[in-house]
Amino acid sequence: MNAAGAKAGASELRLRVISALVLAAVILGVTLFGGWPFRLIWTAVAGLVAYEWLAMVSRRNAVAVGIGVGLAGLALSFLPVSGAALAGVSALAGLIAAILTTQAGNQRLLEACGVAYALCFALVTPALRETAGLGLALIIWTFAVVWLTDIAAYFTGRALGGPKLLPSVSPKKTWSGALGGALAGTLCGTAVWAWFFPGLPSGLWPVLAVSLAASVASQAGDLFESSIKRRFGAKDSSQLIPGHGGFLDRLDGYWAVLVFAGLLLYLARLGH
Repeated sequence: MNAAGAKAGASELRLRVISALVLAAVILGVTLFGGWPFRLIWTAVAGLVAYEWLAMVSRRNAVAVGIGVGLAGLALSFLPVSGAALAGVSALAGLIAAILTTQAGNQRLLEACGVAYALCFALVTPALRETAGLGLALIIWTFAVVWLTDIAAYFTGRALGGPKLLPSVSPKKTWSGALGGALAGTLCGTAVWAWFFPGLPSGLWPVLAVSLAASVASQAGDLFESSIKRRFGAKDSSQLIPGHGGFLDRLDGYWAVLVFAGLLLYLARLGH
């Protein structure tokens, strides 16, 4: 790499770090605050994700659909049903939409799948945050699992290399990175839970298992979004986040963990 390339690379890395720090500060701030600021932020995120999805798969009505998803997310939050029920239905709909997306060729169906996918951010995330006695811990746990999985997978893969994980979808991802990410995400998720709820040694193994499942889900969500971008010839879902692409690029793994956590929350409430 020449001097100009190295300088451009350093500038790009600096921009990525600054953007990541700003976004993390905003998200962590509203997470600690909770309530309507938290719901509004994630409703806005849902609208932006819907916009990016439509812009990528059909290139029409993207702005209108994005606004519509944001308004729908707010309206649905006023339904006379529990947050857990709303989260469960939304998570299941999002999961079905993701499965259909891998086979669907019809533009209208692809657009509808994008709406279901995006609504998970507006409906599942606030439901997790509002869970009595667990809300803050649940959200921080999801962040910890996803962020550490992503970071560890990147650095482990670069350091160790080795066989590719799924080269037809994401040529740079390796099995070493996937395993390193899963280990880090599992341990960090378990550590967060132990910090919020100390003195639960009998619950260690279930937390380890759930954190591992969430870490694997996070990586699956990343691969799913990569397959969508490859299918429609997009490098990034948008350029809304300087140095990072779009919200869909940054939240693909988080979406999968939301679906996983939303379904668990609903099943846990059914059990009571």
